[in-house]
Amino acid sequence: MCRHLAYIGSPMPLAELLLAPAHGLLTQSWAPRHQRYGTVNADGFGVGWYASGDPLPARYRRAIPLWADGSFADVARVTSSRAVLAAVRSATPGMTQEASAAAPYAHGPWLFSHNGRIEGWPQAVEALAASLPPARLLALEARVDSALLWALVLERLATGDCAGDALAHVVNSVSAVTGARLNFLLTDGTVIAATAAGDTLFWRTGPGSVVVASEPFDDSPDWHEVADNSLLTATAGYVDVRPIPTLTKEQVAP
Repeated sequence: MCRHLAYIGSPMPLAELLLAPAHGLLTQSWAPRHQRYGTVNADGFGVGWYASGDPLPARYRRAIPLWADGSFADVARVTSSRAVLAAVRSATPGMTQEASAAAPYAHGPWLFSHNGRIEGWPQAVEALAASLPPARLLALEARVDSALLWALVLERLATGDCAGDALAHVVNSVSAVTGARLNFLLTDGTVIAATAAGDTLFWRTGPGSVVVASEPFDDSPDWHEVADNSLLTATAGYVDVRPIPTLTKEQVAP
């Protein structure tokens, strides 16, 4: 239902990472090559990045297609960052198409994106929503499944989970109550955690850098596809991929 990408490494212009590649996010907004669900990603986009010396990311989000925003092209041309998370969105029918629904979501140093959908929304996850503190629910940025998933991830981070454990717990919790596609990206600017759970995911390392993306943005042979039902954790130049841990019903019960 969308395409997303995360990068950590030497400072890189946003335009070079997102707009210039032949099959980058700009092209993926109208012509993705590996997308299993949906054909275009024209229901908004968002970019989050970290400026030098500032642990809190900046965000730029719009409810229009990436190709239609000439202002972002100017911003991207003159903005460089050591860490980026970006997404183009294909909205699930019945969910809001406002800019607030476009990834990345943010809290403190964290940026988050969800590629997929929850089946039976919202009734299927009522118990999970009810398990959250009221303040967490009231802070949801949008009335969409991705915003609730982000709230569930944040709650796990608040309990002390590392990034990968937080994502794995939410995948297990949601999968225990309904069918879902749960490809996540999460970063604090130093580590990337991601899940492949229902859609495509690839990674590539370079000199002191790593990119994790829904699909390759060029035809380099250096891309590696992540098997479904996998958890990926990466830092600049290092990637670990393993099966998503299976938790018991007691461990994931709301």
